[in-house]
Amino acid sequence: GGGIQSHEDIKLAFNSGAKMVTGGSIAIKDPEMFERWLTLYGAEKIILGADVKDKMVAISGWEETSALSLDQLLEKYTAIGAKYAICTDVAKDGLLQGASIDLYRWIMSAYPSVKLIASGGVSSMQDLVELEEAGVFGTIVGKAFYEGRISLKELASFVN
Repeated sequence: GGGIQSHEDIKLAFNSGAKMVTGGSIAIKDPEMFERWLTLYGAEKIILGADVKDKMVAISGWEETSALSLDQLLEKYTAIGAKYAICTDVAKDGLLQGASIDLYRWIMSAYPSVKLIASGGVSSMQDLVELEEAGVFGTIVGKAFYEGRISLKELASFVN
């Protein structure tokens, strides 16, 4: 989820048992704070969240499109040590139209060291196969699971 906007928020998340925290809009709106989190908590605990529309970063719950491209965001934060990123293609999220495989292939070819978690549009096990082939670290499966298009048994078999 979202909402991590301050040092108090992130401390509360970790003190409540979170192992990792995602910073999305904060990485755009207050880059100095996000950079401090990477330094203070370590890149193994901080995930860069990027909601994107046509490779431009959307912020504030997708209500605004920033002037920063996905490429600029990843370049900036991988250069200072970010290791994990979640990328959601907001044009596909929740629509069961298939994952944006080409987008994730591009990210993995441009930033092979990033442990990328793909999000948005997953509609079938075939999407998971293609995302794995693209090199993503993980995938968020939401609506396809909730609506029974992908079963827990299929997911368990896939990860094993």
